Amino acid sequence: MALLRKGLGLLLTHPSGKPQQLPFSLSAACAAIQKMSRVRVVDNSPLGNTPHHRPAKCIHVYNKTGVGKVGDKILLAIKGQKKKALIIGHKMPGPRMMPRFDSNNVVLIEDNGNPTGTRIKVPVPSSLRRLEGEYSKVLAIAQKFV
Repeated sequence: MALLRKGLGLLLTHPSGKPQQLPFSLSAACAAIQKMSRVRVVDNSPLGNTPHHRPAKCIHVYNKTGVGKVGDKILLAIKGQKKKALIIGHKMPGPRMMPRFDSNNVVLIEDNGNPTGTRIKVPVPSSLRRLEGEYSKVLAIAQKFV
């Protein structure tokens, strides 16, 4: 069998001379947080703590690329409501010295940037301090830094 790369798949030539194409992608891994990504609310806000049958999902990312990284703001659908949130950790490996988390962690924020809760239950990446933007109130309620 001969192997040939063509487009977005692998073209196999069978001994009978009939080509077969196996569909798989040669592109890079999926982005960090994008539309319809499930996220975990990690502050002690009343909206994020009560159990619900549906997980919180991202419905919009507020940046040019549409891919949310640590420090980006997103719009969540949680319990039938739309709320803004700040990404403080994601599963996808990031740049060097950026921690990788077991889940996509967000903190609910109000429209003016104030966090809804009073405590953050998981460690927050210390690289959030270096980013531009109003994160001082979120960093003030964090208990642990990584």
